[in-house]
Amino acid sequence: MAAQKVRQHGPPGEPRRVAWLYLLPALLVYGAFALYPLLRAGWISLYDWDGLSVGSWVGLSNYTEVLTDERLRAALLHALVLMVFYAVLPLLIGLVLAGIMHRSRVRGLGFFRTVVFLPQVVAMVVIAVAWRRVYASEGSLNSLLSAIGLDSLTRGWLGDYTFALPSVGVIGTWFETGLVTVLLLAGLSQVPKDLYEAARLDGAGPIREFLAVSLPSIRGEIAVALTLTVIASLKTFDLIFMTTKGGPGHSTTVPSYEVYRQGFEQGAVGLASAVGVVLTLIIFAISFVITRLGDRA
Repeated sequence: MAAQKVRQHGPPGEPRRVAWLYLLPALLVYGAFALYPLLRAGWISLYDWDGLSVGSWVGLSNYTEVLTDERLRAALLHALVLMVFYAVLPLLIGLVLAGIMHRSRVRGLGFFRTVVFLPQVVAMVVIAVAWRRVYASEGSLNSLLSAIGLDSLTRGWLGDYTFALPSVGVIGTWFETGLVTVLLLAGLSQVPKDLYEAARLDGAGPIREFLAVSLPSIRGEIAVALTLTVIASLKTFDLIFMTTKGGPGHSTTVPSYEVYRQGFEQGAVGLASAVGVVLTLIIFAISFVITRLGDRA
């Protein structure tokens, strides 16, 4: 009888300790392959270590170097610039595309949605190689500019100190727009039609209807899209490695590429770990802020 009374006052189903047993395998895998490497990287970041010999304790010196070294600070700044191309621009374009496709009732929209989402199923290495040919001196972009009489604008885009980073960012915009559009379309499909009918009865046009009904209804999806794209912008590596390798100079280097360069090319594993830890903290902080703002909305 006592056990039955306890059961009645607790949550339905099995006792809580049984639920933890169900979760234990997943927690062990997560701890072994996510938490432990992160803690290990944090410990290594406190040493001056080349990965082979015995390391020496340097405390927070590696973190000081992350914040004071010109190249490493530039990498963090470049990541923030890429955030605009990876997150902000895809969100704006995705809102427009999702609004048009949700409102329109024309044939072929299913095919268009598939085409928009297609970059997400292609490996980034393949995408980088393809766009590298587009940006080449004799590539498609320069050929198009020459064909329309804009020869003065042609250049080696990925080798130009001014345009290399925006050129890489455009690839990110093209890649992430499909994902954002599909997420927003999924959110718009859940908006009750009664809200649109009420807005139309009040005389709202397409733009006013989108701003007053659609946009407030998909704030959760916007938060998810921003979280995914911001994380993608901060941890991008394969695109930079395959297109510019951080060049020309260090005008396109990013934190993820610096982790590779410092750890595997320069032999500064401790410094590489510090860059990785700082990058992880930045991703966590930005994701936390976005999630909190999405929950309040």
